[in-house]
Amino acid sequence: MDKMQLVEPLLSLGQKRFSELFAQRVPHNDIVQLLALSDFAYQVLASDSSLIEWLLDEQQCQSRAIVSALPDDLVSLDEKQCFQLLRRYRQRYWLKVAYLDLVRKNPIDDSIAYISKLSDQLIDDAYRYAYQQVAITCGMPIDKQGEPMPMLILGMGKLGGFELNYSSDIDLIFSYPYQCDTQGGRRAIEGHVFFTKVAQKVIAALNQVTPDGQVFRVDMRLRPFGESGPLVMSFTAVEEYYQEQGRDWERYAMLKARLIGQKNNYWPEFYALLKPFVYRRYIDFSVIESLRKMKAMIAQEVRRKGLKGNIKLGSGGIREVEFVVQAFQMIRGGREATLQTQSLLLALQELVILEAIALADATKLKDAYLFLRKIEQYLQIFNNEQTQTLPVEPLNQARLCCLLAVSSYDDVLKLIDTYMQQIHGEFSVMVGVEKEHQDDEGGQYDTLWNEPDFSQLELSWGADNEQAWQNVLFEFKQQMAKKRIGSRGRDILDKLMPQLLHQLVVTTNDVNVLKMTLAVIEQVASRTAYLELLYENLGALKQLIKLCSHSRWIGEHLARYPILLDELIDPAILYRPLALNAYRSEIRQYFLRIEPQDLELQMEALRQFKQTHQLRIAAADATHVIDIMKVSDHLTALAEAIVEQSVEIAWQHMVSRFGYPQGADEHNKGFAVIAYGKAGGLELGYDSDLDLVFVHNSDATSLTNGDKQIDSRQFYLKLAQRLMHLFNTRTSSGILYELDPRLRPEGASGLLAINIETFGLYQNEQAWTWEHQALVRTRMIYGQESLQQRFSDIRHQVLALVRDKQALKVQVREMREKMREHLAKGDGLQFDLKQDVGGMADIEFIAQYLVLAYAAEFKNMTQWSDNIRIFTTASELDIISESEAQQLIHAYCFYREHYHILSLRQQDKLVLTSEVEMLKQQVITSWQKYLVE
Repeated sequence: MDKMQLVEPLLSLGQKRFSELFAQRVPHNDIVQLLALSDFAYQVLASDSSLIEWLLDEQQCQSRAIVSALPDDLVSLDEKQCFQLLRRYRQRYWLKVAYLDLVRKNPIDDSIAYISKLSDQLIDDAYRYAYQQVAITCGMPIDKQGEPMPMLILGMGKLGGFELNYSSDIDLIFSYPYQCDTQGGRRAIEGHVFFTKVAQKVIAALNQVTPDGQVFRVDMRLRPFGESGPLVMSFTAVEEYYQEQGRDWERYAMLKARLIGQKNNYWPEFYALLKPFVYRRYIDFSVIESLRKMKAMIAQEVRRKGLKGNIKLGSGGIREVEFVVQAFQMIRGGREATLQTQSLLLALQELVILEAIALADATKLKDAYLFLRKIEQYLQIFNNEQTQTLPVEPLNQARLCCLLAVSSYDDVLKLIDTYMQQIHGEFSVMVGVEKEHQDDEGGQYDTLWNEPDFSQLELSWGADNEQAWQNVLFEFKQQMAKKRIGSRGRDILDKLMPQLLHQLVVTTNDVNVLKMTLAVIEQVASRTAYLELLYENLGALKQLIKLCSHSRWIGEHLARYPILLDELIDPAILYRPLALNAYRSEIRQYFLRIEPQDLELQMEALRQFKQTHQLRIAAADATHVIDIMKVSDHLTALAEAIVEQSVEIAWQHMVSRFGYPQGADEHNKGFAVIAYGKAGGLELGYDSDLDLVFVHNSDATSLTNGDKQIDSRQFYLKLAQRLMHLFNTRTSSGILYELDPRLRPEGASGLLAINIETFGLYQNEQAWTWEHQALVRTRMIYGQESLQQRFSDIRHQVLALVRDKQALKVQVREMREKMREHLAKGDGLQFDLKQDVGGMADIEFIAQYLVLAYAAEFKNMTQWSDNIRIFTTASELDIISESEAQQLIHAYCFYREHYHILSLRQQDKLVLTSEVEMLKQQVITSWQKYLVE
C-alpha cells in the first residue's frame, strides 16, 4: 500500500473533527493531525474547545513546570470541587502529552518522566486534601517533635521509576511512622484509624468515576498481605512483614518503590527499613530462578488469555527488559549502591559503568526498550486505554504506520519483531527461559551424590583413592544433614552436588581438592544464594575447583568470605590484577558510590576491596600469570591504596568534628604514614601485618578551627586512633590488616602519632641498633611532599651515622640469634625458609648490616628499602662482589617464591633441607664473611 493511501483517510478524519469543533477557525495542521491520531484528544477538546489556545502556546508547550491542581486554600474546597479540579487537570495535561508525542515527536523518555511527575502532583494534591478533610473532624496525630504526623505514600512500578504509562493503573502502598492518637478534633481517635480514613479519601479522590471521568485506577494489591491486609500500616508493621513474610516477587516490586509528595524527616527512616529486604549485601543469584518462574507464570497467563501481539508481556517484550536490568539490580545492588535506583535507564547506565553489561548490549536493550515504550504510548493515546496489544482495527493500524513513517502495517510488525528479538536474546542469556545444564551422563552423578560409590564410575585411580573420595563425600553428607539450610537450600544443594562431583571427577583425582572444595560448600551452605550462584554459573563452579586445586589459601579465603564467589563469574577479570598504578584510582572510584557518613559501610567496603583484589592477585599467582616479584609488588600497591583511602576516611570524620589543624587543608594534611618491614621493603605476603608509624608536622600549641577545638597534636593522635579502629576492628568481613605500630619511638608506651622532628630526634639520640636496622626497610607510603622530603632526610642522616663495624656486627648477630631461638621451626631434615641458619632473615640482616656499616661512606646505600636493590647497589659500589650479590638475590627470590607457594597452600614454611642445601651454604658463607669474621 502506498504511504499516501494510509495518510489521506487519517487527514480527512482530522479535518472533519476540526470542522466539528472549530467551525469558525482556519484548520491548524498540528491540531488536525492530533485529532486524526487520537480519539481521546478529540473527546477532551470536544468537552473544552478553549484548550486549543493553551495547547498551541509555544512557551507552555516547551515547559515541564509542575503546578498544583488545587488552590492553596484547601479548607474551603468541597469534595465535588476537589474531584472536578483533579480530573480536569489530568485531562488538560494528558492532552498536552498526546500533542507532544503524536505531533511534536517528543522523546519517549521525556514524556513518561513528565507524566510521572504530573501524577506525583495529582497524588500529593489528593493526599493533602484528604488529610485536611479528616483532620477537620478528627484532629491530627502529633508526633514526638510536636509536628503533624504525615502519611507516607509509596509509588510502585513504573510510577516509582518515573516511567509511567500514558493510561495506567497506579500501585500505591500507604504507611505511617508509629501509633499515636489525634489531637484537636471533636474526639481523639487512634492514628491507625485516622490514616485509614485519609487513605480511603485519597483512593476515592483518584479512583472514583465522576461525570469528569477518573484520575487513576488505584491498585492497592501490592501492599503487605494484599487485598486482605490493612489499608495502611505503621513502619514497624511494614518492617516485620517484609522481614518475616516478604516474597521474591515483592522484592522485585520494591526495586521500583519511591515515596511521593513533599519530602519529610521520616523518608530516610522508611527507605532504611525497606533496604535490607530489597538489597542483600551478598551477591544474590537466587533471584534468577525467581524471575524465571515469574516470567513463566506471565507467559502462561498470556497463553491462557490468548494475548497475541502483546508488546509488554510477550516474548521479547518490555517486561523482559525490566527482568534483565532488575535481575542485575537484585543480584548486585547490595554491594553496588549506584544500582539502587528506581529508574531502569539509570540502572542500565550504571551496569555499563560497572562492566556488568557490555556497552553494545546495553545500547541494544535501551533502544529496543524505548522503541516499545513509544509504541505502547501511541497505543494508549489513541483512546486513553490501558493496552499493550497491537491493534487489529484498520484505523489504529494506519495510525501506527503514519507515526512510524512506514508504508504498510507489515513493516510496523517487522520493526517491532526486530526489536523484540534483540530483547529476547539478551533475556535468554541473562535470565534464561528454562534451566539448562550439561548432561549428567545418564544421571550417574545424581546417584553418586545420593549413594557415594566411586567404583561405579570405573575410574583408573585405584581402589584406595576411590575409597578415600567415598569417605570424604560420606562425611560431608553427614555434616550437611546436621546443618539447618532450609528446604530451598537443600533443594539447590541436591541440584548442585551432581554437577560439582562431575566437574571434580573430570578435572582431578586429588582427594585434597575434593576436601577443599567441599569445605567451601560447607561454609556457604547455610546461605542459599551462594549455592545458587554456583548452580547457575557452571563457569564459576569450574573456577572454584580450579582455584582450590591450585591453592588452599584461596579455598579457605573463599570459604571465609563467600561474597568473593562473585569474582569467579568472569575469569577475564579474575586472573587479571589491576596495573600497579591503578589501585589508588580504583579504590577512589569504588568509594564514590558510598555515603561518606556511613562508617560501617565504609569499613565493609575497605575489607571487600582488599579481599577482592587479593583474590585476583592470588589467582594470577597460583596459575603463574604473574611472577613472585610482581605478587609482592601488587600486594604492596593494594595495601598502600587502602592506607591512603583509610586516611581519607578518618580525616573526613575528624575534620567534621574538630575542624582543620592550623596550616592544614585537604591537600596538605600535615600527616604521614611510614611503612616498616615487608610493606616498607615492597615484599608483602598474603597474610602480612602492616608495621606502620604515624607522624605529623604540627606543634602542640596550635588549635583546630572547628566549633569543638582541640590542640593539633591531640587531633593527629585521635586521627591515628581512628585509623587503628578502621584497620583492627573485626566486622563480618574480618579485620582489614593487623596493624602493628610498636616500631614507633618508645614502642608500645610511646605516642601513637608524633611530630616528625621528635621522630628524627629519637632516631638520632635514643634508638637502638635494631631500630636502625628496622629503619633500613622503611618508606613513607602516605604524606605530602614536604613530609616525604623531611622523612627522607632524617632516614638518610640516621642510616649514614658513623658506626664501629665490629660493635655493629656483634649487635646485629646477637639480635638475629635471639630471633632464631624463638622463631625457627626447622629440625635438620626440614628447613625453615625464613628463620633457619642460611634463610631469608639472614639475608635481610646482611642487607641491613651493609647499609648501616657503609652508608656513612656511600650515601647511595640509603636510597632503597628493599633487599634486592640494596644488594645491587652494594655490588655497584664494590662493597660486595657482583657474583655474591647475585647469589644472595637468587637465594632470596627462591626462598620468597616457595614461601608464597606454601602460603597459598596454607602449609608451614618448611622445605626439605636437601632441596636448598647449596643456597643455604652460600648464604652462610656471606653471613660468616660480614657478620662473624
